[in-house]
Amino acid sequence: MRDADVTGLVLSIERGSLHDGPGIRTTVFLKGCPLTCPWCHNPESQAFRPELAAFAERCAACGACVAACPRGAPSVGADGHRIARDRCVACGACVAVCPHGALAIKGAVRRVADVMAVVVRDRPYYEASGGGLTLSGGEPAAQPAFCRALLEAARAERIHACLETSAATGADALLALAPLVDLFLVDWKESDPERHRRWTGLAQERVRDALRALAESGAAIRLRCPIVPGWNDREDHFAGIAALAASLPGLRGIEVMPYHALGASKSRRIGRDYPLPDVPGADVAQADAWRAALAARCAVPVR
Repeated sequence: MRDADVTGLVLSIERGSLHDGPGIRTTVFLKGCPLTCPWCHNPESQAFRPELAAFAERCAACGACVAACPRGAPSVGADGHRIARDRCVACGACVAVCPHGALAIKGAVRRVADVMAVVVRDRPYYEASGGGLTLSGGEPAAQPAFCRALLEAARAERIHACLETSAATGADALLALAPLVDLFLVDWKESDPERHRRWTGLAQERVRDALRALAESGAAIRLRCPIVPGWNDREDHFAGIAALAASLPGLRGIEVMPYHALGASKSRRIGRDYPLPDVPGADVAQADAWRAALAARCAVPVR
């Protein structure tokens, strides 16, 4: 198989991104993540399979999906439109007949060539702004062959490449990709090891070891720190971020990722309960205060 024909499960391709690395970027979201972070703002990126999303606000309860589904998953009754998730295999038959765009499949198998055909469209913007391709997710390194093939294609096209990762796949997997990555955007979610394991399902040491291995290899790294009110907006966590940053040679900076509740509506669309229904999104003043708290402790830029 040629590298251009390598396939992977893609959630979406977002052009014109300004928040996933330097410059104007095209962010390719791969589907599937081994973590269970309750604050995840892309819950539809977690499962390693396509999923059916239902947009209740668009549904007219016309019943077209009921007639089209070969497995009897959707129904329309007195309580409105419902989907029996245990019957749905995300075949897309209902999506094809819905006249109101109330249904969509999240996740599709795509070839490297198909993805790169979209990425290269914005080459002039990358060249003018210092942007490029960002692989995100989900956890892109959890699809190693597809991730590598995309990075190799970007390198062949001389397009700057960022890899946004939780480091859940460990040091060896990331070091294998490092020669193809211009900038790693690595999540640091929680400084307390017990909380980290409980909330994410992953040992914190795995992330720390991967970060240190990448830093020692000379890789360019920026930490991305999701801060969630009432969960990890603690002084000891900020101190932990600062201590970690001081231990990573050549760290390019720290990015505060203020919590927002967009994951709630996305969870409902794929038939899941949202774990943080009562946590408010962070406002601008709160986010600025978090940045100031970190900047006072860190020698690297905080944004």
